[in-house]
Amino acid sequence: MLGPHLTLDFYNCNKENLKNAEFIYSILDELPDIIGMTKLTKPSLLIYEGKENSFDKGGISGFVIIAESHIAIHTFVEQRFASVDIFSCKDFDFEKVTVYLLEKLNAEKVEKNLINRGIEFPRDLKLAEVIINRQRSKIEF
Repeated sequence: MLGPHLTLDFYNCNKENLKNAEFIYSILDELPDIIGMTKLTKPSLLIYEGKENSFDKGGISGFVIIAESHIAIHTFVEQRFASVDIFSCKDFDFEKVTVYLLEKLNAEKVEKNLINRGIEFPRDLKLAEVIINRQRSKIEF
């Protein structure tokens, strides 16, 4: 397996936090260290003002590239909602991330989903050999 992809959806968050660019930046800046990942870039943020007559009335989207993959966040201020994705080729403490973000976002509820990415992606040569032999045994001439 290549690694876990954790998605977290936070409901009824503090609106002031969701629209505060410095606050969102600090989450993306701190989180890699908290879960033992290697930050390759500074966090990048985009602030979206939204439109009066649309569902999305504005928020912040941001990401940080880590050696192990990426961390992304999207906030929806008026809906008091935040969505966070963490994809990594290295295991990490899902509960630690969840508790940290629940507290930081001051959310009332979180919805968690975990996807195992790259189920047959080889991490080592022995595993690669097993996968290749299995695939070759299915080839008919």
